[in-house]
Amino acid sequence: MSYAVKNLTQGSRELIAFRIGDQEFCVNIMSVREIRGWTPATALPHAPPFVMGVINLRGVVLPIVDLSGRLGMKAAEPTARHVIIVTQVKSRVVGLLVDAVSDILTVTDDNIQPTPEISSDIERQYARGILAMEGRMICLLELESLFPETESEAA
Repeated sequence: MSYAVKNLTQGSRELIAFRIGDQEFCVNIMSVREIRGWTPATALPHAPPFVMGVINLRGVVLPIVDLSGRLGMKAAEPTARHVIIVTQVKSRVVGLLVDAVSDILTVTDDNIQPTPEISSDIERQYARGILAMEGRMICLLELESLFPETESEAA
């Protein structure tokens, strides 16, 4: 999968949108290194339940995180249709298991609405905001909050 990066106007950014179940989420495209098909992971003993294991990505051991499990949703049962979004989160590289990548969005800060107050503190901690676009509600995730540096290494 290859996407051309468009010339962005001042104050705009590109986000990559993806599905988990019937919900849509997005992350800043600048933190995405690549998108690849599902590869079975080697389980790690004593790993958190949302860590599916590790894969060998061109000689690098890459931890794979079930993003639905990390967000407190039902754990994924990966199939050949699932994809791994390889992300750079500060100094770590983490693979995020999602159902499918759906879109690349160009947005400005005006497009991002605050996370509703009725959400739990945990949801607001991970969600940077909500995009209401083209009849869709897309939650903008903050990867640094999902994978803080102080958390013990996933792999």
